[in-house]
Amino acid sequence: MSAHPVPLQPSGDRQRITIGTLAELKDARTSIVMVTAYDFPGALAAEAAGVDVVLVGDSGAMTVLGYESTVPVTVDEMLMLTAATRRGLRTPLLVGDLPFGSYERSDEQAVATAQRFVKEAGCDAVKLERGGTSVARARAIIGAGIPVMGHVGLTPQTAAASGGFRSRGRHADEALEVCQSALALQRAGCFAVVFEAIPSPVTAAVMPRMTVPVIGIGAGPTTDGQVLVLHDLVGMYEGHSPRFVKRYADVGSLMRDAVADYAHDVRTGAYPLAEHCYGMPDNEADRLRDLLNLM
Repeated sequence: MSAHPVPLQPSGDRQRITIGTLAELKDARTSIVMVTAYDFPGALAAEAAGVDVVLVGDSGAMTVLGYESTVPVTVDEMLMLTAATRRGLRTPLLVGDLPFGSYERSDEQAVATAQRFVKEAGCDAVKLERGGTSVARARAIIGAGIPVMGHVGLTPQTAAASGGFRSRGRHADEALEVCQSALALQRAGCFAVVFEAIPSPVTAAVMPRMTVPVIGIGAGPTTDGQVLVLHDLVGMYEGHSPRFVKRYADVGSLMRDAVADYAHDVRTGAYPLAEHCYGMPDNEADRLRDLLNLM
């Protein structure tokens, strides 16, 4: 039996987003909106805002679970976050990030992990990083009937082994490798590819060759859509903020101020007041005291 409830049906006039919808948006040159979120409240915000795609990224390892990088997060932890997000979504396409170590070893491992994301967390698709052997893994997962989103450029799972958290493609040779990886993932059957931290001229150069939707994050304005991490755009993450992040709110500061005000009120006796308390009839209070006196 599935570990997640059946997703609620879309409300209003908006239809559920499918992979076909994303292709139609690309053809119509209508920008695709994608948000990375990790839980039920984040999913509700994305749903209410009418975004097209929600990615449960392994960046949740840092933003939600407190790890120093994406590497330690486990499949079970990602499934927990993804299932919680599923419960808050009706309309957007839900994509789950396959964490480091869960798909690289073999095609069989990759397919088994992807199946868990679909069966246990209710994903519509999965995402994996890099070209190279990941192209074969993507092809195997797609062959098993599960849609795959690719990811090229800065790939956080292997950032430490490939020069750190920096943009990819500043030099022509490296840029060519990024383009080749994107095209290889497209040929493997990926329905979309994320371009992360890629110089705008590189993106512009390869976009005419991309027949599937390209979602950019620090890859310039010529992609078919954009993605940002919810915690970054609302100011809830205190770690490093890449240059491509635009902060639309400072929720983190509001949260800290609110908790500080609460702590002050508790310590000074300003909370709770009468309006925050439950009462009982006077005669019942008198009776309770009498009963306690008999103990």
